[in-house]
Amino acid sequence: MTVTAAASRHVVLTGATGQIASLMVTHLAPRHRLTLTSRTPRPTGQRSGVRHVTCDYGDVDGLVDAFRGADAVFVVTNDPTRPEHDRNILRAADRASVGHIVKLSAAAVRDAAAHDLITEWQRTNEDRIKSSGIPWTMIQPRSFMSHALAWASSIRGSGTTYALHPHSRNACIAPEDVAEVSARVLGDSRHHFQSYEVTGPQSLSAHEQSAVLAEVLGRPLTCRELSREEAHATYTRRYPPVMADALLASAERQRAGAKAFTTDTVGRLTGRPATTFAQWATGHKDRFE
Repeated sequence: MTVTAAASRHVVLTGATGQIASLMVTHLAPRHRLTLTSRTPRPTGQRSGVRHVTCDYGDVDGLVDAFRGADAVFVVTNDPTRPEHDRNILRAADRASVGHIVKLSAAAVRDAAAHDLITEWQRTNEDRIKSSGIPWTMIQPRSFMSHALAWASSIRGSGTTYALHPHSRNACIAPEDVAEVSARVLGDSRHHFQSYEVTGPQSLSAHEQSAVLAEVLGRPLTCRELSREEAHATYTRRYPPVMADALLASAERQRAGAKAFTTDTVGRLTGRPATTFAQWATGHKDRFE
């Protein structure tokens, strides 16, 4: 696909404090008028053409005000235990006459064997948007390379990484690539009613990622296998038990090879190769030191 410059648009990014939306600002701000939304107040006036609106997914009227006049809205939700959030966003988009919805979903929705809580929630979100009558585009990434940052503390402390099924492979993707792909399609009618599965260029295991990090950092690392019980305990320190169960189910699908497939989507939509894990790790080396 030929990459061309897009006309200036009014774009709304939800989840503005999250990693994808914040990375998208770099690609969009020079050419488009941006509205960033989040639940917490942020400084304004830092960048020309960018405004910040404080609202949350429980406030439909606030979302309508933020979305009004938008050529496109980038939608990020992260709590499958609060399905009303996605309903509220779509209701507000309809009331505000939004021209295009780009939804950050997940590659797992394509897997007929995936029925965990998180995947079913994303499928429901996609189906709801597709039946809304609003032009849509789905961005369906594999696991983010930035999940490796969960190892930063143990790498600094003991030179150790941890994983359930450390030799199972995932075609993980750099968040920066997800952000650029998402920025490319926002408000562009050429991408209406399309779903894009986005992956990195390689399928790597946690053991292989650890070897890459060891080379980048210039010191040995050990990748230790977690038991199912240890992994569940790790997940529940960050998430509700139902989400921990979903993550375990996801890990089992990865062990079965469901996440090893790679796509060329990043290259087709951006005109450059997808970022390798080694490139991503080198760019974030300071986070592990």
